[in-house]
Amino acid sequence: MTPDPRAAADALAPGAPFADPSGASEAPLRLAQAGGPASDGGAQAASGLADGAMTIAGVPAEVLGIGAGIVLLLVVSAFFSGSETALTASSRAKLHGMADRGSKGAQAALRVKEDGERLIGAILVGNNIANILGTALATSLFTLLVGPNGIAVATLAMTAMVVVFSEIAPKNYAYSNPERAAAFVARPIEVVVRILAPVVGAVTKGVRLFLRLFGVRMDPEAHALALDEIRGMVDLHHSEGAVEKAERDRLLAALDLREREVAEVMRHRRNIETIDASLPPAEILDFCLKSAHTRIPLWRDEPENIVGVVHAKDLLRAVHRLTADASDGWTALQRLDVVEVAMEPWFVPDTTSLDEQLRAFLTRRSHFALVVDEYGALQGLITLEDILEEIVGDIADEHDAEVEGLTRLPDGALIVNGATTIRDFVRATDWTLPDDEANTIAGLVIHEAQAIPSAGQIFSFHGFRFEVLERRRNQVTRLKVKKL
Repeated sequence: MTPDPRAAADALAPGAPFADPSGASEAPLRLAQAGGPASDGGAQAASGLADGAMTIAGVPAEVLGIGAGIVLLLVVSAFFSGSETALTASSRAKLHGMADRGSKGAQAALRVKEDGERLIGAILVGNNIANILGTALATSLFTLLVGPNGIAVATLAMTAMVVVFSEIAPKNYAYSNPERAAAFVARPIEVVVRILAPVVGAVTKGVRLFLRLFGVRMDPEAHALALDEIRGMVDLHHSEGAVEKAERDRLLAALDLREREVAEVMRHRRNIETIDASLPPAEILDFCLKSAHTRIPLWRDEPENIVGVVHAKDLLRAVHRLTADASDGWTALQRLDVVEVAMEPWFVPDTTSLDEQLRAFLTRRSHFALVVDEYGALQGLITLEDILEEIVGDIADEHDAEVEGLTRLPDGALIVNGATTIRDFVRATDWTLPDDEANTIAGLVIHEAQAIPSAGQIFSFHGFRFEVLERRRNQVTRLKVKKL
């Protein structure tokens, strides 16, 4: 039966009796008496908030609690994200310097960076727990507020907040101040790593087994920074203008000492000044005074039979002892035995690395060694100065003879001494030439030509044009080099 609209209006009029046989008018009355219109009750039912819930400043306490939890988890996520960037981007060298100055945070950072695999695992586990829990709470909150559509709203809101506040912002700060940030977060991260160690250990083993299926093997003992990486960093800073060419050459030369052999930098035996020990003492003294060197090898019977090395200062002391108080004056010099004054010769193999030889010089407190090959034949000599010159360049004093270097021509070509080492040539020109098969420019030309070239011959290889200008007997002495 359809109710009469006029009857319903009369029933709702002021003073009308609340009596309706059909009971159709009682529902609006009960909703009004409950404290609100029917539409408000429907919204509350849709939002999931119970009537009479506790409120703080007009906001339900349940909403405030979930919101506070989300904010806290975003902060935790930001902490883990920033810590990851800070501890991976920070320089061990700078942290070591800070630790030496007493920074406890830097010391902790160095400790946690010792095991990078466990560090990254703990940070990722903690970060993912915070993000997943925060997303779950956001979904619950927005479901309470807007109903079934809360899932989509929560996804969009959490994505924006996590990306901006928990990823980009902390990572950018940590990247701009890596050492300072690493020292700040290291100690709490160290505690987290210890707490999550069992979980991270189990996850890491699972990851290794999974990667092994694809033939990938992880090496946790690998060095964080190899020599090739240091060389790359030096070259990079040089290309950016932060490191000058001379500084780059010195740094790279110091790194190359262990890869280069004594034979590459020694003075060849044909260029060594030696003296016959059987000569009269006066001649030996005269020879030593005229020489530009303070240490002279002594030989007996044949030049390769080195029996000692006389030092000019030791020789001077011996002469002074003989002549100072002698009644016969300088005639007492004839009694001088140079071999007794000389030091015992020190022989080293030509395959010794420059790094090892440098350490040997420092250990023995000696600056002079004779180089022999595998058959014991004399090949040359090497001094401490020769090794240092490989790092810092030529070290000349007032007694050193001036050696012909490079002469630049207007067309860009270079006139070079054949005995110039390839390494010195490359350092002076910044060109690139291989030094695997030869040590000198002349040696490289002979190796490529497979013969001793004559003056006037021209060769082109490795992107350069080599013209032989001068040859003395079997030695190429001057060349003209031009880049093609």
